[in-house]
Amino acid sequence: MRVLGIDCGTEYTGFGVVDQSDDGRLEFVTAGAIQLSKKQAMPKRLAAVFTELSRIIYTNHPQMVAIEEVFYSVNAKSALKLGQVRGVAMLAASSAGLEVAEYSPLSIKSAVVGYGKAEKIQVQHMVAHLLRLAEPPTPSDAADALAIAICHLHTHATLKRYEVVTHG
Repeated sequence: MRVLGIDCGTEYTGFGVVDQSDDGRLEFVTAGAIQLSKKQAMPKRLAAVFTELSRIIYTNHPQMVAIEEVFYSVNAKSALKLGQVRGVAMLAASSAGLEVAEYSPLSIKSAVVGYGKAEKIQVQHMVAHLLRLAEPPTPSDAADALAIAICHLHTHATLKRYEVVTHG
């Protein structure tokens, strides 16, 4: 299974594609971040996110998209802008006929590090370890997106095993 993880942000939107083979082995495919200019109007930034994510989906052929659930921010204006970016990411996925899974920051950290309150640097190092990379992916938004993809793959594998146990 191939999953595109998206870490939505108003300045940087991270993306990461991870494959999982039938034997459960994780493979790094690609990762990076879409940098958005604060000087551009929000509609232009949203268009850039949509265009770039659509290109990434077209190029990498994921079977599923996973994104982080919106966390509760003290700043309502920031939360609204983040929600717009998340909406565009969901639109890019659904326009390509892909389902979207959403995960809380706590469940992402738990799936990757084993501890829901792990620090950002711990997540980055564990992503590098799980994907057998020489060093943590940069920028950190790319590492976060890979963590989201890994979270989905781990969750999906667990649910599959559960189905076999309960229905097999």
